[in-house]
Amino acid sequence: MRVRIGYAAWIAGVVQFFALHVMTESAWARPYSWARNNISDLGNAHCALQAEPEPRYVCSPEHGLMNGSFVALGVLLVVGAALTGGAQWRGGRTAAAARLLLAGAGLGFVLVGLAPADVNENQHVLGALLIMATGNIGLILAGFALAEHTPTYLRWGTGLLGATAVTAFGLFLSHHYLGLGMGGMERVAAFPVLLWALAAGVRGLVRRTGGLYGATPRQRLSHAG
Repeated sequence: MRVRIGYAAWIAGVVQFFALHVMTESAWARPYSWARNNISDLGNAHCALQAEPEPRYVCSPEHGLMNGSFVALGVLLVVGAALTGGAQWRGGRTAAAARLLLAGAGLGFVLVGLAPADVNENQHVLGALLIMATGNIGLILAGFALAEHTPTYLRWGTGLLGATAVTAFGLFLSHHYLGLGMGGMERVAAFPVLLWALAAGVRGLVRRTGGLYGATPRQRLSHAG
């Protein structure tokens, strides 16, 4: 039950984030753009022209909804990292480090939600660094730390996803957007950890539920542990 709660936390956190993302952007009078706008623009508390990193006018009427979503997402990511335990991970320092770094991404989302960019920029930037640096390094480590029952292609895919996100973060910081726009490149850097958590949560729930059917009593006791 504990492990299933962890997987469900990952799923719930990511699903509510994307649902509220769409709801919040739809409230903008001027169309919100995934290419031209930062994710954080949705949580800005005031209507104003933003000069950095690219000039744009930001006015998010439902910013409170988005900031609440950031906080909820962060908490649920931490819960998932804490509860999935041996079902998702190998033992050892690499797995412990991967889980800690992924939980750090969750903390980053909490900070981003509690401190909109136009209210407390320093705390907001710290949160963004935890998401796009700490969280993505955690993804790379996760590629080496996932449990032995995880197919090899998923381990390699996890590491590759993390490496892609780290590279995108570097390009975003250096203002090289490769035609994706500022917001597009930021999403390549920020969304992989969310998509991974969603996929890992769904796979974990399906595997644990399916694995109990036809299992021996001893195997069921092992799953329960």
